[in-house]
Amino acid sequence: MNRLQSFTRSRSAWLILLMSAIALEAAALFFQYVMHLAPCVMCIYVRVAVLGLIIAAMVGLIAPKFWLTRILAIGAWGVSAAWGLKLSLELNKLQADPSPFSTCSFFPEFPTWMPLDKWLPAVFSPTGMCSDSPWTFLSVSMAQWMVVTFMVYLVVLAVMIIPAVKPAK
Repeated sequence: MNRLQSFTRSRSAWLILLMSAIALEAAALFFQYVMHLAPCVMCIYVRVAVLGLIIAAMVGLIAPKFWLTRILAIGAWGVSAAWGLKLSLELNKLQADPSPFSTCSFFPEFPTWMPLDKWLPAVFSPTGMCSDSPWTFLSVSMAQWMVVTFMVYLVVLAVMIIPAVKPAK
């Protein structure tokens, strides 16, 4: 427990979270611009959830030994991973059971104070349909892989949360 507690207070723990989330964003852009797979609005929302993981990791990197910074970073990590899991499950449902009566929007609905699709249209503008599932790996769709990915983020968070918030001896 002491080793895990010291790991949660190290910059390397938060750097691993940061690098994994950046790798996911890079993979999304690779799929979009190299493999020419058009992201749907739900895919864009999943990118925002991954952006939340990046922000959580950057907050954790600021001062991992300070309890308030750690708690804020863990909270952002949990919210982002849970929201990403929810979105991925919804997208998987749309792809697994396509229905003309249940579709996603063509335009993202970002708050007026944070119009990511206007600020970074190359990253946050949807061009595809949610019911399309053009890519699979090992017979698993991208939405299903994202379900697994966010579940892993939540399991790792569950393992790290108690040592991270427990006061040091």
